Amino acid sequence: MKYSDLADKTVAELEAMLKEKKTELFTLKIKKQMMQLQNTSELRVAKKDVARINTALSAVK
Repeated sequence: MKYSDLADKTVAELEAMLKEKKTELFTLKIKKQMMQLQNTSELRVAKKDVARINTALSAVK
């Protein structure tokens, strides 16, 4: 996901995406704790996606 993809979205869409990504990040963290996560780089990608969405939200507001 790139920031340019997020720039043209509405606040409601961004908040929905943020909630979805935070849920995904939570499940990835749980999988890591249970030793079920195969690709640990997914955690880094999810964190960066959350940060990009937060940046886009702050730019819109």
